[in-house]
This record gives sequence, structure tokens and C-alpha cells, in this order.
Amino acid sequence: MKKTVLKYLLPAVAIATSITLYSLKTDNQVVADADNAGLTLPAGFGALRVADVGAKARHLAVTPQGDIYVKLAKPKEGKGILVLHEGSNGKAEITNGFGNYGGTGMYIKDGYMYASSNTEIFRYKLDNQNKVIDTEHPERIIYGLKAGRQHETKSLVLDNDGNIYINIGSPLSACQVQDRGFHSPGIPGCPLLDSAGGIWQFKANKLNQTYKDGIRYATGLRNIVGLDWNQQDNQLFVMQHGRDNLNSSWPELYDTKMSAELPAECMYALKKGDNAGFPFMYYDEIRHKKIIAPEYGGDGKKEADAKYLEPAMAYPGHMAPNGLLFYTGKMFPERYRNGAFIAFHGSWNRAPEPQKGYCVVFQPFKNGKPAGDWEVFADNFSGSPQKTAMGRADHRPCGLAQGPDGSLYVTDDSKGTIYRIIYNQK
Repeated sequence: MKKTVLKYLLPAVAIATSITLYSLKTDNQVVADADNAGLTLPAGFGALRVADVGAKARHLAVTPQGDIYVKLAKPKEGKGILVLHEGSNGKAEITNGFGNYGGTGMYIKDGYMYASSNTEIFRYKLDNQNKVIDTEHPERIIYGLKAGRQHETKSLVLDNDGNIYINIGSPLSACQVQDRGFHSPGIPGCPLLDSAGGIWQFKANKLNQTYKDGIRYATGLRNIVGLDWNQQDNQLFVMQHGRDNLNSSWPELYDTKMSAELPAECMYALKKGDNAGFPFMYYDEIRHKKIIAPEYGGDGKKEADAKYLEPAMAYPGHMAPNGLLFYTGKMFPERYRNGAFIAFHGSWNRAPEPQKGYCVVFQPFKNGKPAGDWEVFADNFSGSPQKTAMGRADHRPCGLAQGPDGSLYVTDDSKGTIYRIIYNQK
């Protein structure tokens, strides 16, 4: 887990920046854009702009028939789910839209498409071509989920046993009496954890469930946007957004550089009953230690109780992991098989240090667990290193999906670009 700022910057130099001749050997002969859609990628990879939907595109799902379902943060012309269809050249056009609610979650499993608003989860029956049969009358399977002014999105994933897992983010950054306040202490016991700050499990096929029908599967998780089910070890993995405001709330304990670097964005491998420790602790990626939060008596050095879950892997602070995908396709080289792609949406609060993120990274796995250092895979969503440093990105990666041919799709929730990354198999 040793990562340095230098390591993070190296891929911008080491990767190939112009791959114009590579093409995917399929019947459709999909070819990368001449400029790789503006992205920088490892040698052998190319990218194309599939579409620009002109709205904040969050998570997505891609069917074998070439349809792309995209969940929008806010409805566009009254439609919160867009349906696109790809042509033979890999470019797609919007063919339909439905669902009058915004949100983030999108997942296809066992003949249904699942989608979330910020308080409800719906499912739509699919036909044998993976098209929604009735767009006007979805089944509501969960409602009444809490949503505050921040961390309100509801990401979702299904396991192989008929269960659905929902993130319910904390409505407070660090469970302070005054949210993000100067020297504001933590609320004793952080009672909001009863209904937020964790992952809840429900039945995927039961209608009109509320909190009383589900279980708090794991707690102590500030906010999860990227999550996926690891088929290799049949386990839920999630990416946590770490807390903010260490320096502005506790300047005597944390200078601006420390506050920019801490705490880590953490990957957790979850089992029922796990407690990752929020808001009572955070993970220090530099020292590789669990540290007591200052709101609960910490001084930046005191280590937290061993009962709290260790992260499976840790990444630089504030990069905002919004997408997680375990790669099971065969298009990419073997080393990518069963590893994880993570979409880092990008930081906003590292100043006066440079902002970071706005990229998709690859985390190698072996036997269902992280194995080895992470590496930047797709970069330059921001438009330039200068735009990254200033936090003024042209595009911000959010959702990830695997195409039926093994290509990788990435959404942008800034301008609504949908990217497709392919590999030259020669």
C-alpha cells in the first residue's frame, strides 16, 4: 500500500498518449477516436466517445444487444433514465427515456433493471432482448430511505442470492454537533448510524420494503458511491469517501498539507456485521494506521480501537471514488482479469495543495484480494494537468460498466460524455 505523489504523477508520462491505429477486432469493427476521446491510456488501449447526453450521467448498465441505460443525477426533460443504442461504429444515440426521478444507482440482474432515486429503489422487468417492458409502471421495492443535503445518493448492487445492497450515506461530514464547524465536538455515539452511514441489505424481489424489512449489513461508512460484488470470492466491496475539514475544524492538529492528504479514500471488503469506524476514526494512508477522529478525542496520533475494520486498500485523500467495477471480461490482457477499476471523480478540497483525481485507476487482485500497487489507467478527463491541479475539470469520471465484449464504459457527470475503452488484440 505504499503510494507516493511521484507514483501518482508518473502514469501521465509513462502511458501512451496517441493510439490512433488500434481497433477492436469484432464484427462491428469498433475503432478508437483519433484522439482517444481526449484520454491518455496504457499502450495497446484506445477510447471513443460513445455519446454526449448533456446531463450529469451517473451509473450505467450495458446490454448484449447494444443498449446503454444511464441514470441521471437530475431528470433531463422529465426523464431520469436515458436509453441509448449503439451503432456498428460504437457511437450511440438516445432512443428513449423514462423515470421522472434523478439518482445514481443502476444495475441489471436476473431479468430486471434496478434504479434508484435518493430515497427509493425501483425495478423494471426486462424482455428477452433486455428492453424494459413497462417504463411507466416500475415496481417499487424500497422506499423511505434517509437523504440529507449531502451524501444523499443511493448506489446499489446485487449478490447471487437474491439480495440487494444499498448505500445510505451520512448526512453529516463527521457527525459533529455543528456540521463542519470549528472545534465542534462529535455527537455522542453518533445516533445517525441507526439509519445512515452504512450499507443496508434488502430482498431484491420484495415490494415496498422500508428500514424494518432490511438489515444494517455494515456500519461506520461515511459515504459509498462506488461498490461492486466480487464474484471471485463472493463478497461485497465498497469505496468510501473519507471525511473533510481536518484543518478548518482543528487547525492546531492538522496543517493544510495534512488536511489535503488525509484521510485516505478506502476500499473495504465487507461481511455482515462489519464496522469501518466512521465517524469515530479515520484511516491515515501515510502512516498506515487507524486514527481516532479529533471530534471524539483524537489528536492526530492516537490510534483507534482494533475492533474497527482494516481497509482492503487505501488511496490518496479526497479523490472521491464514485465507481467500482471488477473486470471479468476477456478483451483486456490477462493481468486485468478479476482486478478492480475505480473511477475517481476528483477532489475539491485539497487547496492550497494541487487537486487530484479525475481518472480511472486499476487495482490488481489475486484470489479475491488486492495484490500489488494501484496504477492510473485512464487519465486526462480533466483536460490537462493544469486543470486537474486547479480542480477545473472538463469531465469527471463517475460510473463504470463492462460491455458484453469486455470493453470498459465510463460516464462523466460533468458534461454527460460516455466513453468506451477498447483494447487492440493483435
